[in-house]
Amino acid sequence: MPAGLSEQTRSQLLASLRDSDIDRYLALLLMPDGVRDDLLALFLFNAEIASVRDRVREPLPGEMRLQWWRDMVAGDRTDEAQAHPVGALLLEVIKRRNLPVEPLLAICDARIFDLYDDPMPDRTSYEGYAGETASSLLQMSAFLLDPAAASHTSTASGHAGVAQAVAGHLMLLPISQARGQVFIPGDLLSATGLDRDSFLAGGDQERAANAIRAFAGFGRDHLAKARAALADVPATVKPAYLPVALVEAVFHRTEKKASACLSESVRLPQWRRQLQLWRAARRGSI
Repeated sequence: MPAGLSEQTRSQLLASLRDSDIDRYLALLLMPDGVRDDLLALFLFNAEIASVRDRVREPLPGEMRLQWWRDMVAGDRTDEAQAHPVGALLLEVIKRRNLPVEPLLAICDARIFDLYDDPMPDRTSYEGYAGETASSLLQMSAFLLDPAAASHTSTASGHAGVAQAVAGHLMLLPISQARGQVFIPGDLLSATGLDRDSFLAGGDQERAANAIRAFAGFGRDHLAKARAALADVPATVKPAYLPVALVEAVFHRTEKKASACLSESVRLPQWRRQLQLWRAARRGSI
C-alpha cells in the first residue's frame, strides 16, 4: 500500500471507483495485490477525466476542469492536489514509481474532444483519440505491473485500446445520440450513405444499422490484432489487459441489435461481466 494511504481512505477510493467505473473495479480485484493501489490511482484519474462531460453543462467549465488535472499532473498544483484524494494518491504513485506524466497529459488533452459535438472525421482520427485515452491507460497499467516488460507492449496496448474505446462508445450510443455526439468515424458513416446529421436524425434505420455494424467490425479488427500481439508479451503484464476481455461480447450484441443500440444498451449484466473477467484472469488471456 502506498505510504500515507489509510485503510479507510483506500476503502473510500475503491468505493468511488466501483461507482464510477465498475468494470475496471472488478478487473482491479483480479490483478496482483502488490500493485492494486497504484493501479487504483490510475483508474480513478481516468474516471475523473472521462466523466468531465457528465459533470458540466458547457464546454468551457469542462476545459477548466481538465486543465486543473493537467496542471496537477505536471506538478503545478501540488498544494491543491494534496487536498484531493485522487490527486494526492496519483502524485505519490508518479513520484514513487517514476510513472511517465506525458501519457497522463495526453489523456487530458484528448478528452477535450468529448466536451464538444464535433464529428469524428475518420478511422485514423479515431485511432489517434483512442490511442491517447484507452491505449495510454493500458500501457501505463502494464508499466505499473512490470516496467521492463511494458517496453514490449505498445502494439498490444494500441490495438486493445482502440477495441476497448469502440466497445465503450457502442455501449454509450443511447447517451451520445441524445447529446448529439457521434463517435462513429465519418468515413464509416459515408460508406453507408450517412453523415453526422443524418445519423443523428435517425430516419434511415437500415443505413444506421450498417454504420453501427461497421463500427463494431472496426473494433473487432483491432481486437484480433491485440490478441495476436499479446501472445508474445510477458505474463507479468497481461493482467493490465483484463478489462479488454469484455469487449467481444459488446461487439456480438451490437451486431445482433444493430440500430436498436441507439435506444437500448448492449452492456451485459454485471454478473456476466464479472464471470468473463474471472475466466480471462484464470486463462491469462483476453
